[in-house]
Amino acid sequence: MGARTILHSDCNCFYASVEHLHHPELREKPVAVGGDPEARHGIVLTADYMAKRRGVKTGMALWQARQVCPELVFLPPRMDLYLRFSRMAREIYADYTDRQEPFGCDECWLDVSESVDIRGDGLHIAQEISDRIKKELGITVSIGVSYNKIFAKLGSDYKKPDAITTMGQDEYKLKAWPLPASDLLYVGHSTEKKLTRLGILTIGDIAQTEPALLESWLGKMGLVLWTFANGLDNSPVSIENVRAPIKSIGNSVTTPRDLITDQDVKIILYVLAESVAARLRDNGFRCLVVEISLRDNGLFSFTRQRKIDHATNISGEIAEVAYQLYKENYNIDNKPLRSIGVRGCSLVTENYWEQLDLFSSAEQREKKLKMERAVDEVRRRFGFYSLQRGIMHLDENLSAVNAREDHIVHPRGYFGQ
Repeated sequence: MGARTILHSDCNCFYASVEHLHHPELREKPVAVGGDPEARHGIVLTADYMAKRRGVKTGMALWQARQVCPELVFLPPRMDLYLRFSRMAREIYADYTDRQEPFGCDECWLDVSESVDIRGDGLHIAQEISDRIKKELGITVSIGVSYNKIFAKLGSDYKKPDAITTMGQDEYKLKAWPLPASDLLYVGHSTEKKLTRLGILTIGDIAQTEPALLESWLGKMGLVLWTFANGLDNSPVSIENVRAPIKSIGNSVTTPRDLITDQDVKIILYVLAESVAARLRDNGFRCLVVEISLRDNGLFSFTRQRKIDHATNISGEIAEVAYQLYKENYNIDNKPLRSIGVRGCSLVTENYWEQLDLFSSAEQREKKLKMERAVDEVRRRFGFYSLQRGIMHLDENLSAVNAREDHIVHPRGYFGQ
């Protein structure tokens, strides 16, 4: 196999950049997205470069961020908005390759090997993509250009914002090896501390350490890191339209009163399932796993999940699985519930294909999906409460709760977990 041309495109300060488009009055102010500033809890999901220069870091508690930057403007995350921009970016990438592998909603690997003869080399393609993202979406990207995924990602991290960095076979020792070991994918805080104790401080140090020693110190991951550091990663970029860029979409709610009957729980589960399913459909996803989280009025909480037979974004199917999980794992007679969450996990796109079985009707499921899309359209035009299920009228106080979005988005790992 000949040398590949791999790009890694990383949207700069993605959430904050999208918010700047919708809040132009904040362009001269430090901005962070994350948590609930009114309730004073949560963490910084992303900060713009002005905030970063003043010491605000991703993962920092909101109160800590406020300490280092008192004038910081907090904005609540709007994940569906960011996912829409992520989709629009992928539509631009699709003009250059069908091999796209998302790494979170703001990063994506692109194998453009088949396009270089038509569109120019990797650097030229990267420049075109960068220009189009800036012009068509109003945000910037940093892009790494290399012959494998690991070095392409190192390239996109090498210089920010709005930059393009090549990391070719004749360059990586000069550019990648002097970088801190922690810059290499999968060198987390714990691994970095182990490597530092062993005197391994840079990516070059990893590359030049005997692989057997790395394996004895770090297990199989030691061999993986040695492979990465030496530019020997040959993992493919997956075909687009199969995996979603995030692992899950969920909603949770603290109810206006304690839930004391199965009927109470079922109403809330349907409220949440409708919200989750609508968000899945809006973003072109389906889920293979349904998860519920329950918290009683003594604040004890737990989660349960189940893999389902068919990938779905149909609210009734999600609600039914959620209710089964609840009935199998909780007895409401023992203790009332105070909070419930429903999450669709192991997401795939709507182009995901699966084998049909003899006991399900594809036609019936298609009718349900068309009906739910019709409901989506009516609600968009006339408001959410213009159409409701009959179960919602059994307790209009419970059915009127505002299903709070859980804004924690988990990117898929490099190995697909």
